[in-house]
Amino acid sequence: MILDDVKTTGGEHCETSTLDVLLRHAGVELSEPMLFGLGEGLGFIYWDGKNLPFPFLGGRRKPAEITRKLADRLGLTLRVKETTSARTAWRNAAEQIDAGVPVGLQLDSYHLEYFTSKVHFGGHFVALYGYDDERAYLVDTAQQGGSVSTSLGSLARARAEKGPMTAKNRSFTLAADATPVPLADAVRSAVRANAAEFLNPPIANLGHRGIGKAAVQVRKWLDRSSDPARDLPQAAVLMEQAGTGGALFRRIYRDFLEESATLVDDAGLRTAAEKYRQITPLWTEVARLFENAGETGDARHLSDASAVLSELARREQEAMTALATVQPCRS
Repeated sequence: MILDDVKTTGGEHCETSTLDVLLRHAGVELSEPMLFGLGEGLGFIYWDGKNLPFPFLGGRRKPAEITRKLADRLGLTLRVKETTSARTAWRNAAEQIDAGVPVGLQLDSYHLEYFTSKVHFGGHFVALYGYDDERAYLVDTAQQGGSVSTSLGSLARARAEKGPMTAKNRSFTLAADATPVPLADAVRSAVRANAAEFLNPPIANLGHRGIGKAAVQVRKWLDRSSDPARDLPQAAVLMEQAGTGGALFRRIYRDFLEESATLVDDAGLRTAAEKYRQITPLWTEVARLFENAGETGDARHLSDASAVLSELARREQEAMTALATVQPCRS
C-alpha cells in the first residue's frame, strides 16, 4: 500500500519535513520556515557532561515539541501513539496507511539503511507514506534523498531504539479542523511565546544565556577534546548541515520572520526580522572558526569564535526582546 499525491521532495529539517507531508494531506499548505516558526522552534542549548565525548550545541527545541506547538497554534488535531510492543507499533502505523493517511514517526536514524552517517540520533523524524511486504517508503529531508525506503526490520529497530531523545515507537497524525485559526493570529502567539522562553531560560545552558555560556566554554575546546581535528570540524558540520537549514536553524527562523512580516503589520516583528538577517551569517562564521581551529590547532580561532558568540548572545537577546513586544491577537 503506497499513498498517491504525497510530496516526497523533503525539506531542510526532519521534523518540519514530516509535518509538511502530514499537513498537505490534511489540506494545509505552509512553507517550511512557517512550520518551524509556528512550532516555536528556535532555541539554544550548550550541553556538556561526563557521558559526552564533546560538547553539543543545539539550536531548536526538544524533539516532537515543534509538532505539539504547531498543532496548538493552528488548532489542529494531533493524535500520538506510543507503545513498547513492536507488533503494536507497526499496527498503529500500518492501519493509518491502509486508511489513506500518512504517518509521522520518531526514530533513531542510525538504523535507517539509506543513512550514510552511522551516528545514533533518537530525535529524527520521517513521514511514512507506504509499505509492502519487505520495505517501508518514507519522506526524509532533501539532504537524505527525499523519497527513500528502508527494510521493515531496520525501521522496527530504529523505532524501538533506546537512549537520548528516543521515544517508545512514537507515531502521530494531524488533522485540520473545519474552522482554522487565522494565520496572522497564530504568528503573533508563536513569536511571543518563543521569545518568552528564549529570554527566560530556567538554566544557564539555554536561550541567550546559553549562548553567553558557550562564548566562555569554547575557548577551552582544544583541551576539552581528545581529537580536535575530528571534534571541532564535526561541531561545525552539525551547525551548518545536520538538518538545521544552516546557521544552527537561524536561517530558517529568519525566513519565517520575513514571511511573517508580510502577514502581520507590527514594528517588533519587522525589527526582529532585520536583526536575524544580521545574526544569521554570524553563526556561519562561528562554524567556520570552529573548523579552522580543529584543522590548525590554533586557539586564536576559538578566541575569535568566543567574541562572535558574545556578540550573538547580545543580538539574539535584542531580537527576542523585540518579538516579545509583538501585539497579541485581537479577540
